[in-house]
Amino acid sequence: MSKNYFGTDGIRGRVGEAPITPDFVMRLGYAAGRVLTTMESNLAKGARPAVLIGKDTRISGYMLEAALEAGLSAAGVDVLLTGPMPTPAVAYLTRALRAQAGIVISASHNPYYDNGIKFFSSEGAKLDDDIEHAIEDELKKPMQVMDSAKLGKARRIDDAAGRYVEFCKSTFPNNMDLRGLKIVLDCAHGATYHVAPNVFHELGAEIISIGNNPDGLNINEQVGSTHPQALQKAVVEHGADLGIAFDGDGDRVMMVDKHGTLLDGDQLLYIIALGLYAKGKLKGGVAGTLMTNLALEHALQKHQIPFARAKVGDRYVLELLNEKNWKLGGENSGHILTLDKHTSGDAIIAALQVLHALKQSGKTLTQMGAELVLYPQVLINVTTQKKLDLNIAQIQNAVKKAETELNGTGRVLLRASGTEPKIRVMVEGQDAKLVQKLAEEITEAVKKAAS
Repeated sequence: MSKNYFGTDGIRGRVGEAPITPDFVMRLGYAAGRVLTTMESNLAKGARPAVLIGKDTRISGYMLEAALEAGLSAAGVDVLLTGPMPTPAVAYLTRALRAQAGIVISASHNPYYDNGIKFFSSEGAKLDDDIEHAIEDELKKPMQVMDSAKLGKARRIDDAAGRYVEFCKSTFPNNMDLRGLKIVLDCAHGATYHVAPNVFHELGAEIISIGNNPDGLNINEQVGSTHPQALQKAVVEHGADLGIAFDGDGDRVMMVDKHGTLLDGDQLLYIIALGLYAKGKLKGGVAGTLMTNLALEHALQKHQIPFARAKVGDRYVLELLNEKNWKLGGENSGHILTLDKHTSGDAIIAALQVLHALKQSGKTLTQMGAELVLYPQVLINVTTQKKLDLNIAQIQNAVKKAETELNGTGRVLLRASGTEPKIRVMVEGQDAKLVQKLAEEITEAVKKAAS
């Protein structure tokens, strides 16, 4: 059954336009309070449930936080406020503070004028579909208000940042430090700005921070993991050993070596996997997505490390990991899950695992990055005016022709965008010119079919 509001990563949209309006978000808070707390069986009789709320640095976060607080209070739920905090920090703190649920106000890597609402269960995991359906069902009902004596209260968690810093540090070996490393951190003017520098500095690294002056309007603006050019330039200018870029809510990471060369999520995932494999600590295999570069799959095969693909989206990677009882997975966008460390994707913790692997191997990021050379990948978006059947002969003939020419050295992927009226044509392989030619041929077939 389809959902009206929840997408693959919560509810998201432009601020001031439905559903990201104060009145809807207040009703959402009430509906979530009713659903999430009635499902909690560990509450003592008569105890008031509590929900933790964190946010990124967007100016609209103040407004939406107040709306959520009002809705939750009306449902008889206490509210714990952390202020600006990375999404994975909210997942951790929800568990640590024994809250019945966690909520993050963020639109991740989107511009400041967008925002969204993400939910975590009491275990720090993303909500199951049936709970999201239940919240949407509750939204259809009139909003009530508890008796005054049963209304929820709100309080601020003053030591939230410090708690999260210590948690991140605890995922790095006690007998290892980062002394001797000069690292540039790009915090995207987002939620990691006041925690990431402390994590890496307290582990011994010399830290230079950029993108760490949020003003409510500059989140992700020409900085962060989606705009790595600022980090690449800063690493070279400062003569740093490496650079680390986060996105606005701290669940995506990219890294840059001392020469300014960018390493994406696939390469970082490979470095972490090799580090765990070398110590005999890789539990099972590695999960990627349909967009994971074929070079990663081939490189893992050489070490006899199992690999599997999920649909695009970190929630699907998580589902696949849980299904196979594996612990490591991610996306080329920089979402990396290390389930032996945390219940959700965490950019700071993923970066620490890369640094652990480097320290363990005695190699630099340049050396480790060179061990996985990504295959050329061409992605072309085709805008369509109508829903298009990708299985029609005209398109499938072009795909089969391309696969024949690739002859096992590459792959073809066609998929409809989940958010826009577009068909995404992706071709990758070892021969860049061939990949470009085949991608353009399939694109032409899609355009003709769509006309």
